[in-house]
Amino acid sequence: MKAWLDTLLFGVYPYLCLAVFLLGSLLRFDRDQYTWKSDSSQLLRAGQLKWGSNLFHLGILFLLFGHTFGMLTPHFVYEPFLSAGAKQLLAMVSGGIFGVLGIVGLTLLLHRRLADARIRATSRTSDIVLLVLLWLQFALGLATVPLSAQHLDGSMMLVLAEWAQRIATFRGGAAELMAGVGPVFRAHMVLGMTIFLIFPFTRLVHVWSGFGTLAYLVRPYQVVRARRLNLPTGR
Repeated sequence: MKAWLDTLLFGVYPYLCLAVFLLGSLLRFDRDQYTWKSDSSQLLRAGQLKWGSNLFHLGILFLLFGHTFGMLTPHFVYEPFLSAGAKQLLAMVSGGIFGVLGIVGLTLLLHRRLADARIRATSRTSDIVLLVLLWLQFALGLATVPLSAQHLDGSMMLVLAEWAQRIATFRGGAAELMAGVGPVFRAHMVLGMTIFLIFPFTRLVHVWSGFGTLAYLVRPYQVVRARRLNLPTGR
């Protein structure tokens, strides 16, 4: 039963989440562009929003890029100058710092959205559910830090990275690697994949727009020519 569940959660579910994440985002952009926004309520409790949003974005952006490069970079690339244990320690320290920043920001955002009657009245259920799921994901991520401290040789990190790389490269045997992984790590991974699954149906789609703005760095200058107007002359 456990082997079947591992196959479902860590062998099949990742591809389901990835397919919905990509295709769902594309379909929403194609069919519902007017809903492609972050739905800001910045006119209400602007100070709390500023602190909460900045801390949350600082935390989640660092962790997103950190997880992406940390999990998908093969061990042999950094092995000559960084051991697995040192990499794990670096991930624990940096991830712990930015995880705390992120969860503090999310706590402020949740309190603002639930405590203010005006903001709560204009909030959709998906907004609140999304914040709760993100808060739980940060909490689970922080819970893995003391667990990782119990094996500083980097062995668990290597297992999780190998799982991610096998999933990304469509190699078999990924689910079997999760047999010895603890429940907190497993819950953190499943919830993370679930957030990608619901991504296209929430305000998170505006993340694509943020990455899209990077295209302006390489876009050629727009040539604007002055239009000559033939105005009547009078005396």
